[in-house]
Amino acid sequence: MTVLEFQDLPREDRLLFTFDGGFDQQAQTERELEPLVAALEAYACDWMPDVVNGKRQRRYSRAAVWSALAERREARTSAIGLYRTSWPALDMTLRLRYPPLPSKLHVWINIQPIFFFADAERCRGFVDMVRVWATRYPATHATAHGMADDELSGSPNFGRDDETERRDGFDKIYELYWLNVFGPSLVETVGRERMLSTPAHLVEELPNGSVLLVLWPTAADFASDEARAVQARAHVHLRPDLDFDTVLRTLKERSATLAPVEPRYHADLAPLLSRLPDTVAISERQRKIAELNAFRPPVPEEWLPAVLPPDVEDLERVLGDYGDLSESLVAALHTQVPGIFDATPESLTDLDFFFWKENFPERYARDLLDEHTVPALGAYLGGILVRRLSGTWVPRQKLEESQVRVGTRVWLPFLRARRYMQSHKTLLDYSLTQFFREAERHRG
Repeated sequence: MTVLEFQDLPREDRLLFTFDGGFDQQAQTERELEPLVAALEAYACDWMPDVVNGKRQRRYSRAAVWSALAERREARTSAIGLYRTSWPALDMTLRLRYPPLPSKLHVWINIQPIFFFADAERCRGFVDMVRVWATRYPATHATAHGMADDELSGSPNFGRDDETERRDGFDKIYELYWLNVFGPSLVETVGRERMLSTPAHLVEELPNGSVLLVLWPTAADFASDEARAVQARAHVHLRPDLDFDTVLRTLKERSATLAPVEPRYHADLAPLLSRLPDTVAISERQRKIAELNAFRPPVPEEWLPAVLPPDVEDLERVLGDYGDLSESLVAALHTQVPGIFDATPESLTDLDFFFWKENFPERYARDLLDEHTVPALGAYLGGILVRRLSGTWVPRQKLEESQVRVGTRVWLPFLRARRYMQSHKTLLDYSLTQFFREAERHRG
């Protein structure tokens, strides 16, 4: 069974749900968790998991859930994953914590894309499921919201250090989300009457004293102006110490940060730049696209209008040395960059992305880079000019003067490789991808 893996999908915002509740660790697991699983089956509908992952994968069934929990049971915890094999993508974790730790039922759900929850009926089903869970397993706090906006909100620390966050948890209304469950302690801190009079889409007191609060009918529309106004009013209602205009302005700034930006990358670098937003947090994706849209690398200068004649005694030996250098790069990086075997323009883009993602020039010793990586990279780059643009090597004793003749110009791949491998920034300023495309334009 092949499950949908988020890393294999386009990066989009997701619905993130987190739930921490209590459970009876002395009870039989199947009997204690049956209401949770039954509510999942009743209300998940078209995002229902179809794969259970314990120590091995199984098709979803209640029996599979019990078996997975049993085989993953450790001294203090047991945790399993639940996934889908078709759209929408689901990553769900069910974790139980046992004594001597405080007993806890933790559920974490991630569903991509969040626009799946633009449907009001689907959102009602989600709320119905949470209501059952929060009633049966008293929750200290639970939320469902867009993952990108959750990141921008400062969750879970909200400006506190890790030790304070672990000690105090969600001990006051730091933020409101599309869906919220507040445990009895937090309700009493705010004031039950105030909590129940919150201006929101749904405010419901549960039998165990918790309160279920839903700001807006649909989760996908959390960033609309109307939904943000509701979010701000509700937050200020629960936190009278806050200023409405300030809260609303902050929310609208977050919405602007998340607003889709159309990619308009430099034409030569589009294959490379289009990959970079996938390396940042979802909340930073649109900002990164805008930054890369504005990026304009310098025009490649590593070329000469006329060839410098070769000044080596044994031409074939030197060409063989270039081949050995190129092969050493392939041998060193083929696991991390499988496309390097192909020696194509796309291979250069794969290398550009790998070196940038790994921050290669600033992670490794300068002498290693200058003595090994740069010469191997220059030889590999020059070899692709030879193979793909019908170029001709013109070796020189000084490596950075070694050229590849393509059309009416001669190109300096070793010099380009040295400039390229100076810093994280120069990996984009002097990319291999752009160098090849510039040479390609001048081959005729």
